[in-house]
Amino acid sequence: MANTKPGRNHETMRSAILHTAAKLFLQKGYTATTLKEIAAGAKINIGSLMNLFKSKEDLLCDLVTYVLERQFTTAAKLVAGKTEDKILFYATETTLQLHMAESNENVRDLYAAAYSMPKTSSIIQHAITDKLEMVFKESLPHLETKDFYKLEIASGGIMRGFMTIPCDMWFTMEQKVQSFLETTFLVYRVPDAKINEAIQFVSQFDYPKIAQETIEQMLMYLEQTTM
Repeated sequence: MANTKPGRNHETMRSAILHTAAKLFLQKGYTATTLKEIAAGAKINIGSLMNLFKSKEDLLCDLVTYVLERQFTTAAKLVAGKTEDKILFYATETTLQLHMAESNENVRDLYAAAYSMPKTSSIIQHAITDKLEMVFKESLPHLETKDFYKLEIASGGIMRGFMTIPCDMWFTMEQKVQSFLETTFLVYRVPDAKINEAIQFVSQFDYPKIAQETIEQMLMYLEQTTM
């Protein structure tokens, strides 16, 4: 297998690897996918892949960063023209993430891995800390960035717990979203009235459809960068 195609530089190779990895993670799950399979799908040898990504977790680091950005962008579009309330925006974005994880077991496996491994969980913690400070600083003015980081460790654990337990007839998606928001907002001292408002606000969106479209858009974007 050749290392490169004519004119194929490191950036296009990197994009091809990320696109292939994303497809395989969605098809087989993160845990079951190997670096050899990713290299074969990207049409490069394993040595070339390892020059760009030292491990499967390094690959996931790049994908996690993009997934987080896509989640926030999608949530911002959903609330545009409906509200400027930052707490309702946070509720919208986290509910989207719950639905994306519930969309199929391979996506759930992907999120579970991202929230569990050292490098990827650190990326999530620091990225979400910035968002949390933006959302809750007004209502918690005495807290500093380091305080929001500590709270993110707590609320991130809550998110991982809710994502990794599948819904069933006794624990529906509606119940999962409500329980998640009620539990998480306690960490940030959100009043009961605002929690109830958030639960009602997120109920207006067709999240299963939006979650699937968000995943498809991510794959399309990654595919376009390889062309």
